Formats: sequence, structure tokens, C-alpha cells
Amino acid sequence: MKLFAFITKRILYIFPTLLGLVILTFFLARVVPADPVAVIAGENATREQIEELRHRYGFDRPLYIQLVFYLKQLATGDLGESLYTGRDVITDILWRTPATIELTLAAMCIAIIVGIPLGVISALKRNSWLDHLLRIFTISGLSIAGFWLGIMLQLFFSMYLDIAPLGGRIGVDEPTYITGLYLLDSLLTWNWPAFFSALHHLFLPAITLAFPALATITRFTRSGVLDVIHRDFILYERSMGLPGFLIIAKYLLRNAVMSTVTQIGLLFGSLLAGAVVIETVYDWPGLGLYAVSAILTFDYKPVLGVTLWAGAVYTIVNLLIDIVQGIIDPRIREFA
Repeated sequence: MKLFAFITKRILYIFPTLLGLVILTFFLARVVPADPVAVIAGENATREQIEELRHRYGFDRPLYIQLVFYLKQLATGDLGESLYTGRDVITDILWRTPATIELTLAAMCIAIIVGIPLGVISALKRNSWLDHLLRIFTISGLSIAGFWLGIMLQLFFSMYLDIAPLGGRIGVDEPTYITGLYLLDSLLTWNWPAFFSALHHLFLPAITLAFPALATITRFTRSGVLDVIHRDFILYERSMGLPGFLIIAKYLLRNAVMSTVTQIGLLFGSLLAGAVVIETVYDWPGLGLYAVSAILTFDYKPVLGVTLWAGAVYTIVNLLIDIVQGIIDPRIREFA
């Protein structure tokens, strides 16, 4: 019962959060000192043509009226039309979402699968040369800019070694559309050329996007293990003669990764934001590249749509993280 109340309370937090995000992004997008209508109309448009377009799209109304109209659109599930392409924003978002999801999930899997073991090893080998090396690695992951790392990896693996593509998502015919995730769709249809081509193109972008998240997970796992490793229940399990691997897997990690689990939820949101840069560097046809194109053309409705999508995904992921934490540690449900 307490778990149900805990989950309900967390779900109710989503709606005011998304509403605040939409309002803030709306005003930030509209106070930019640029006229999207003038960009659409072109250099040769007359003043009358520009004013006609401004009236057609409602730009001649007060901002609060435009906001109310936009919120009414959102209530019906309508994200509006792109001023630049004329297509429905929700159609563009749904078409590009699988590419961003696939890239983000691949990066997150790399960060978790590699980061947690590295954090445990670093803690168990505390103050050794390996620990110092891993700490330098984590500092580098938090310090290096994603776009610079992406360009360097392109230069080394694509230009120098010629073993990875410079960009794009696939080099052969796309697999039959089922989920939009090329790796999954190619596996479901037994399309091995498409699978290996998609994996080949995914490798560098996923590594680039995962690097800062991997460093963060390693640091938090190391800190959590060091906090738990000398507690009484761990010493008791050791005195019982249990194998070290069993102690780590069954007793140590469950209590040590609470902060890491929280960070994974936060990192998922940061990876979605970081995908904007990485997708631009690797010409990855996802929402990040879509948002950059919309920003460059002052097309504010796609920007609002992508922001709302990212905010919704971020809050839902954090809701799932809260639920997992509440299941792992019942004390969280008591004080939430």
C-alpha cells in the first residue's frame, strides 16, 4: 500500500513539471532577437507579405495569447506544424525518436556494463596504481567536451585507421520497419547485413556519448563500495567464509549502488541532451540533429516539441528510478 502511494505521488509530480518546462521554453524561444517569419519569407519578401505570414501564424498576437493557444493545442496532442518544412512536428518527432532512443540506450548500456565493474575494481584496489589510473580516466571523462572527443575519434578510427564510418546510421538498405530501432528490427527480421552495418555505424557515436556517463557511474560506484565495504554485515559475511564474488554480487553491490542508480536516471536525461551535439557531429538522423536544424532556422515549434519530448522521457525515467529505489530500499518510501 505504501509503495502504491509512493508511486502515485511521484506520478502527480510529472504534470506540473512538464507544464513549467513548456511555459519556460515557450518564452525563451520567443524572446530570441530574431524573426522566424522573415526567415521563412525570404530576403525578397515585401513587408506586406511578411505581415500576412505573421498574422497567419499568430505572431501578431500578445505572447500570453500565443501561449494559451499553444497549451490548448498540446491538450489535444497537437504540437503544431514546422514553420520551415510545413510538416506536423509530432510526425517528425515520431519518425526521428527511434534513432535517438537507440543511440541513448546503446550509450547507457556501455556506461553501465563498463562503469559499475570499473567502480568496484577501483574501490577494491584503493590507492593502487590501478585506482589512480581509473580516477584519471573518470576525471578525463568529465572534462573532455563531447564534440571534441567525437571529432578526434572520427579522425583516428575513420580517417586514419579507416575502420569506422564518419557518420550516418546505416550503410545498406534499412531493415523492415517494426520498432524503428535498426539493431532490433534487423534481428527480428534476420537481416544480418543490416544488423552489422547498423552496429558498425552505432559504435563511435555510442562510445562518444557514453564516455562522460561511464566516468560518472565509475566514480559513484567506487564511492558507494568504499562506504559499504567496511560495514559490519560485510565483515560478518567474510568471517562466514563466503566467496568474495558472492559477497560483492549479493551483499555489497545492492547496498553500494543506491547513489549510482539515482545517477543513472539523471544521466539518461543528460545523454538525451548530449545527443544534440553527438548527433550533429556524426550526422545521426535523430531528434538532436532535428532540434539543431530547427534552432538554426528559428523554427520554435519543433524546438518546443523536442524539449517537451525530452522532458517527458526524463521525468518518466526518473519516476522508474524512484520506484526501483523504493523497491530496493523500503526506507525511501517511508520518508518520501
